Amino acid sequence: MVSIQLFFRGFRLLYLDFKEVHGIKYKMANKGLKYNQLPYREMEKLRQFRRDVIKVIPVVLLAIPPFANYIVFILMYFFPRQFLISHFWTHDQHQEFKEIYHSFRAQVYPDAVSGLIKAASKVKDRQLKKQLLTLGNKVQDGIHPEIFQLHIVAKLFLGHPLAIRHIDSRQAEIFSRVMFLTPHMPSFILRHRIWSHIMEIRHLDQALNSLGLHELSEDELRNACYVRGLNSVHLNAAQCKDWLIKWVQLSKKLKDSEASLLLHSMVLLSTNYLKKLPEKSK
Repeated sequence: MVSIQLFFRGFRLLYLDFKEVHGIKYKMANKGLKYNQLPYREMEKLRQFRRDVIKVIPVVLLAIPPFANYIVFILMYFFPRQFLISHFWTHDQHQEFKEIYHSFRAQVYPDAVSGLIKAASKVKDRQLKKQLLTLGNKVQDGIHPEIFQLHIVAKLFLGHPLAIRHIDSRQAEIFSRVMFLTPHMPSFILRHRIWSHIMEIRHLDQALNSLGLHELSEDELRNACYVRGLNSVHLNAAQCKDWLIKWVQLSKKLKDSEASLLLHSMVLLSTNYLKKLPEKSK
């Protein structure tokens, strides 16, 4: 439930975010900058603010009819995860809701790996096909892959059947869920949205590599991992940094045309990472 005090705090945070985003947009227009030319924190702020706006628009529309706003306030009070953006959540709710959202996408992780193995059967290069099948089977067996194993098969994600433009409708739905996108759209729209969002993450990776992981706070490290597919809610800074270092190592060596490997790595590098950690550190 949401208290009145929390509501005022949320509106204050939202106002501060709006001011910051307005300043970033003004700088972009004034200096002719594109999104991918911004510093990491500004890129991340725009990304998150856009997602918040997309979430809040249906709630605002729902409140337009006469007296409907009273119903909306009641819904906000009893269902903060569904009807409120993160500015209005408590610290405990942040953790609880993030775990819930991750559980939704993690449900399709096994399907994503199965789809990868199925697609691998269509690869013509026998050696790379074997390596890709081995990679997929190891992940299914609970083994966390190494970055070099992903690099080896990178060129398979350039064309059919693993490039984003070639993934089948089922995989398009799966990876939409992985990226917190609605899967209820035509396949060609899903593929376009997946491509747009994974390229956004790739641009964030490039800005993050320029900034340096050592510049991130613990919350920023945790959020960066979460955005890239890992349930980082209960991980400490060292664990998040360890995972993120490997992710950035992979990302900076890939071409834009190999973005599908980065997309698949959201699943491949997240599925078993927690299993390999010592029990006392989880």
